[in-house]
Amino acid sequence: MRWLRTLLDTQARHFEKGGRLERLSPLWEAQDTFLYTPGEVTGAAPHVRDALDMKRLMITVVIALAGCVYMALYNTGYQANLAIAAGAAPLDVWQTRAMESLGLGFAPDELWACLVHGALYFVPVLIVTFVVGGFWEVLFSIVRGHEVNEGLLVTGMLFPLILPATVPLWQVALGISFGVVVGKEIFGGTGMNVLNPALTARAFLFFAYPAELSGDAVWIAAGTAPDAVSGATALALATEAGLAGVTDLMTPWQAFIGLIPGSMGETSLLACLAGAVVLVATGVGSWRIMASVAVGTLGTAVLLNSVGSATNPYFEVTPVWHFLLGGWAFGAVFMATDPVSGPSTPSGHFAYGLLIGCLVVLIRVVNPAYPEGMMLAILFMNLFAPLIDYVVVQANVRRRRARHAG
Repeated sequence: MRWLRTLLDTQARHFEKGGRLERLSPLWEAQDTFLYTPGEVTGAAPHVRDALDMKRLMITVVIALAGCVYMALYNTGYQANLAIAAGAAPLDVWQTRAMESLGLGFAPDELWACLVHGALYFVPVLIVTFVVGGFWEVLFSIVRGHEVNEGLLVTGMLFPLILPATVPLWQVALGISFGVVVGKEIFGGTGMNVLNPALTARAFLFFAYPAELSGDAVWIAAGTAPDAVSGATALALATEAGLAGVTDLMTPWQAFIGLIPGSMGETSLLACLAGAVVLVATGVGSWRIMASVAVGTLGTAVLLNSVGSATNPYFEVTPVWHFLLGGWAFGAVFMATDPVSGPSTPSGHFAYGLLIGCLVVLIRVVNPAYPEGMMLAILFMNLFAPLIDYVVVQANVRRRRARHAG
């Protein structure tokens, strides 16, 4: 590929300062650094040597998401094929023709039938996310004269995974626009955002279009609008019937694997655990936050189990089911560990994760109108992350002053 490197080097002069296309230099730099490692080095002290640059960090997160992407394809197709087998309406015309042209049926026990069927829903959402989100990233970079960094790579992968399969594509475009512009760019871009951009986009869609993004009913079949089959999620059933409502719908093993209705990429605890191993082993994700979220969830759920309620059956849902259902695992592994919107101090990680774990159970149980809770818990704690860091730093300062007072 030496010829490609030579071609890029010869054309770079047009995008450098004083060149005819200087205004488009961020766009040129983006494709150049995507294909090759940047050749620039730091020219002045201090020199920090670290093999983990922004590109490697983002690629590591994408690799960790591979299992969730697989489940987004397989489980979406699996749920749709199950519904078709049960007598639901067929797919839209173009999707039906696509399946037929590939010689695939709609049997839920056929791997490729499920994967391709799921891809017909997931891939369009993914493409719209990257095209629209990339447009805003490039636009803001050109206006500011900054480089286009790799932040959208992770946001663009996370956002489709936390959406239901039948979300309208125009809502996908609107949501990612809000997440990138309001959730990140108005704060200065990647590394400056207070809130997690993907969760900000999801929260905007949830409150703007609750009928399509509701946490208590989810698409579980094929088709769109009048032909779709919607049903209550396990979390909604927990609100209505408590633990019995959940166990009547699924087994713990089904929930652990992820073969249950839900948002496309967040149903599988197994896939999320595999991603957690990758993030912790590479040092990209904080094990302190993940463990603390689990401890906070466990403690709060046990407390509510012991208190009980004669009017709210959600109180009896055990900690295990809180771990298995909804976006708990996906949020704890991929969202709460965002190094930008979370605290930066190791001690702060424990407090941050613990509070997220407590809040997600409280939101789920105490507020029956919103049976999920993980998204709001993380966004709420994003706002308190700077305060947590401040408290930790000031506590360290006071201890040092006390040690050296004499």
